[in-house]
Amino acid sequence: MIQRIFIHGLESSNQGTKAIFFRDKYPHMILPTFEGPLTERMGKLNRILLGKSEIRIVGSSFGGLMAALFAMENPSQVARMVLLAPAIHMMDSAPGKKDTVAIPVSIYHGTEDTVIPLSKVQHMAPKLFSDLSFHVVNDDHYLHRIFKTLDWDTLLS
Repeated sequence: MIQRIFIHGLESSNQGTKAIFFRDKYPHMILPTFEGPLTERMGKLNRILLGKSEIRIVGSSFGGLMAALFAMENPSQVARMVLLAPAIHMMDSAPGKKDTVAIPVSIYHGTEDTVIPLSKVQHMAPKLFSDLSFHVVNDDHYLHRIFKTLDWDTLLS
């Protein structure tokens, strides 16, 4: 059975714009709220996804870092990831192993992102993901312009 989960950013929750969109579009999508430092957030994510497979992860900003870390530790559980302006430039300071992930990964990052530098993500992504589709879009960090226009049914199939 396909499992879908959305991992929000550092200062967001499951009540943010993206989570509300996913709640309406995919009623069975897992939409937790994460709080605290990265180790606490990762512990909760590991508990939520324990024993699940065929996982499709959408990770936004800091949630993109969490998604990447989870996939590196549990590659057989994850079928694909969609990362939205992911904070993967912080990977070096995160705990755990950093093996390249061979699952399909789509990244969307805005040219007007003032929170996470596009150049740092463009530099780091190919080192982490061997099956990468990187989309540079005319948008800000929150991807307000393009988020709802993405083909989510295909991205999360």
